[in-house]
Amino acid sequence: MSLPSPTHHWWQTGVIYQVYPRSFQDTTDNGVGDLAGITQHLDYLQDLGVDAIWISPFYPSPMKDHGYDVADYCDIEPLFGDLDTFDKLLAEAHQRNIKLIIDYVPNHSSDEHPWFQESRQSRDNPKRDWYIWRDPLPNGAPPNNWGSYFGGPAWTFDEKTGQYYMHQFVAGQPELNWRNPDLRQAMMDVLRFWFDRGVDGFRMDVVGLILKDEQLRDNPPNPDAPADLHKNDLLGRQLSVYNMDQDDVHEIMREFRQLAEEYEDKVLIGELWGEWDRWLKYYGEQGEGLHLPFNFRLMWEPWEAGAMRRLVNEFESVLPDFAWPNYVLGNHDQPRFASRFGGRAQALVATMMLFTLRGTPTWYYGDEIGMMNVPIPPEKIQDPQAIGLGAERTRDITRTPMQWDASPNAGFAPEGVETWLPLADDYEQVNVAVQADDPASMLSLVKQLLAVRRATPALNRGDYLCLNEDDPHCFVYQRQADGVAYVVALNFTGEERTTAVSTSHLSDNTTHAQLILSTHLDRTDETIDLTTITLRPHEGVILRLS
Repeated sequence: MSLPSPTHHWWQTGVIYQVYPRSFQDTTDNGVGDLAGITQHLDYLQDLGVDAIWISPFYPSPMKDHGYDVADYCDIEPLFGDLDTFDKLLAEAHQRNIKLIIDYVPNHSSDEHPWFQESRQSRDNPKRDWYIWRDPLPNGAPPNNWGSYFGGPAWTFDEKTGQYYMHQFVAGQPELNWRNPDLRQAMMDVLRFWFDRGVDGFRMDVVGLILKDEQLRDNPPNPDAPADLHKNDLLGRQLSVYNMDQDDVHEIMREFRQLAEEYEDKVLIGELWGEWDRWLKYYGEQGEGLHLPFNFRLMWEPWEAGAMRRLVNEFESVLPDFAWPNYVLGNHDQPRFASRFGGRAQALVATMMLFTLRGTPTWYYGDEIGMMNVPIPPEKIQDPQAIGLGAERTRDITRTPMQWDASPNAGFAPEGVETWLPLADDYEQVNVAVQADDPASMLSLVKQLLAVRRATPALNRGDYLCLNEDDPHCFVYQRQADGVAYVVALNFTGEERTTAVSTSHLSDNTTHAQLILSTHLDRTDETIDLTTITLRPHEGVILRLS
């Protein structure tokens, strides 16, 4: 096993594993996961080989958006435990050399947060300006045309004070006013509270939204809006010019970074979208911004070698030298990648790609066993996005309980307890216990991939070089560090393919390599001729250059 590089941080060479706490493990017999459930499975995560856990929100909340409506930024929702439960989780994770990253929700609070309760008391309340309030237009309409991500306008009228307040999500998530210095300081103090407690970093929710156009101008219409958009999807009919990615938001990113650097080796990860030029700014002009603006683009590409290759090459070409790359295949907002890419066979190849590209990979719970989208009956839908924009927009399909074993409720909750979302129909066959005993399972592949990645500097911090530009079926690239090179070859199709590598592109002009790992987990130590690499259907391989 290689030692950490003195020139790279843990958040660069390591693997991050996202836990959606409601769905990981129920220890209180109420059908909802909790923090003690995460602690219970830390040995599993250590054995899996992850380096850090990112936990989605666990703060006190009325749960109108399952915790992203925060009623207290410095406490724990009783449904999940308390601060002692959190401290035990943190200590136990650190004992296993696992870092802990938590969610920070800076754009909005709950309407039940004491700050908002004060703010809505009167127009002259000291905390009035901690949120975004505006008068109606002369005809009584909202102050501008902005839409909510969950459907309808981004404004709700408050009868008591005769003004609208802004919310770009549900009405129970009023937006904080980061242009108010007192609010800004209070939210910086939240970061200090958790850093002082010992957390290793933050994933910052919709961080590009926290500053809006000072004049709150109308967004222009989107000329490419689909004709079949839901009637409530006002935001989809607009270009997000004035409600996100304002130039002065980067001053706040620098403040976040300066605060983090008061502590030792912390990480700041931002949830961001947009074109490359807007997205790249969140690193800062010379790396003084966020450490990792999340790069979601792999999730939105079709399952085609050419599409993935173009995306990776484009990313590598635009990324400044000081910026560290990262990739994501799944999270709590997107369909499961095994379903999105066509099935579990494709998921094996996608997994090898994620863990061998240059940069930090983020993994979503359950993807290591190939969990698929779970159909949710309309009466059981809980996602506010689906409630506002139609059942087909539900994210519940990707948030279902973790499948631990074949017992009732998949080992997530005791028999007879109704789980907060339905279980997958196939949980008796697709679960951790079954796959742990199967040397050819997806879980076995993930463990072996993470072990190889951790032990191989070329894979966890090495350079990237694309080795085939034109093959429509296979994606082949080289990773190299400290004079040692590896080749990764991925077949994106269900047919056997032969792909060639121009040896002039390789670091030492070699023509042969040793096979280290196949996604089929049935061959190693073969000598492979790099001029004719034959890949079976849905196979990926890692090769060490001779």
